[in-house]
Amino acid sequence: MKLNKLYIAAFLVLVGTGCKKDYLNVNTNPNSLPTATPAFVFANALNTSATNMLSPNEVGMFWGGQWTQSNGYIISTTLFSYSFTNGDFNYWDNTYDNLNDYQYVINNATAAGQPYLKGPAKVMQALGYQKLVDLYGNIPFSEALKGVDKLAPKFDDQKTVYEGLITLLDGAIADLKANTFASAYTSSDIIFKGNTTSWIKFANSLKLRILMRQTKVSGRGAYITAEVNKIAAEGSGILSGADVGVNPGYVASAGQINPFYDSYGYSETNARRANNNWPRGTEFLINTLKSTGDTVRLKRIFYAAGNENSANPGVSTKEEVAANYAGVPFGASAGYLPAATCAPGPSVLVRGTFNKPYILMTAAEAQLNLAEAKQLYGSAINFTGTAQSYFEEGVKESYRILGASASDATRLLASGVENVDFAASTNKVQAIGYQKWLSFANFTGLEAWSEYRKSNYPATPQSRNYVTDARRPLRLYYPGTEDGSNGANVKAQGTIDPLSTKIFWDVD
Repeated sequence: MKLNKLYIAAFLVLVGTGCKKDYLNVNTNPNSLPTATPAFVFANALNTSATNMLSPNEVGMFWGGQWTQSNGYIISTTLFSYSFTNGDFNYWDNTYDNLNDYQYVINNATAAGQPYLKGPAKVMQALGYQKLVDLYGNIPFSEALKGVDKLAPKFDDQKTVYEGLITLLDGAIADLKANTFASAYTSSDIIFKGNTTSWIKFANSLKLRILMRQTKVSGRGAYITAEVNKIAAEGSGILSGADVGVNPGYVASAGQINPFYDSYGYSETNARRANNNWPRGTEFLINTLKSTGDTVRLKRIFYAAGNENSANPGVSTKEEVAANYAGVPFGASAGYLPAATCAPGPSVLVRGTFNKPYILMTAAEAQLNLAEAKQLYGSAINFTGTAQSYFEEGVKESYRILGASASDATRLLASGVENVDFAASTNKVQAIGYQKWLSFANFTGLEAWSEYRKSNYPATPQSRNYVTDARRPLRLYYPGTEDGSNGANVKAQGTIDPLSTKIFWDVD
């Protein structure tokens, strides 16, 4: 792990002024470490958390079977033939740097008269650590973030880390209940604007994600049900009607627009980015949506072939009917031109909408995780709804974030189609898994890949660029930077094969 260092750069702002755009508009001397209040550091850390998720979500969208590429680009060896090394996909360093920022907030918030920041900082730490476990397995946790006091932290067992995250989130909730945001500092919270209840719902939803990720691990049922019931007993509930999105006040200036929009859409001057032709919808996802009659979500997850109409932002160049939607077989290297295939759609990319929040977690996922808990454990779960009611609410939430109506969702839910209509589905857990996987599209790709690894569902096709055997990536290598600075503890993890070494919750 890299040395403990505080990244405050480019973000200091007079909190409480109401001028959100200032968050992205202040430069600092990179050769000196400025002194900053926890509120300053917290706001910057939230913005960094969003930016840091862009690349892992991209990889997750690809390996989760939702995105592939057009032949406008040379085939990616690392993504589609799975030929990568410990020099590829290093999400370790920037995540630990980000965790250090939150630790600075936790360590200094009370003394600075800002104790209300401790709870949210702990929630964000739990999110960062969960990402690291799901990507790498065993990680530094109990000895992490101690700076020069522990330059070579040991690696903790990944299941133990997951349990530690539940404890961390319990502590976060206690801090949130004990310390209401001071009104003058709510602008430092660029997610919920100081809404304590929303932070607690986020914490509960993250706990639910962590718990439900472990359902196939032998002997975990009693632990999972007990912890889910603690969420029910806490009483604040889970995400509903709103998602977790970071927005520091994105403005039409270089480096200050939504990072997803900046990477795959347009510049601050509305010039089309080169990467706009890079991601395409997979043939599997698009054809699945067609086969279930789910054209409402289809035309919001993807643009029709030909992409966005430049004269009418958010509208495809072709009529939005199923016949005009074409995907690409995953890993195909030729024969699929950008103009003839579908790009990420108006739910995330519309020319001129540079200021949308960057989504960290959706309410759809939270509701569908609760549906899975009720379906697997039944009356042992103390939430009052049924698996079907949470399933249907999750689908409606998926429609909402895509800009579609609840009435459209209601019609689909009564369609009699497998994996769409809960009552008609023969395998309820599979139906929940499908809807969960679908809800991640374009938003939280890392979760799509993680859920696929956990459940092996849906059965997405193997890459056409990988013909050796049926194996797929199950994790990442520990990065070379960590091997260089903490080599003994890296080597203690044994031989890592990303195509066969599983994360602990990946059982079958």
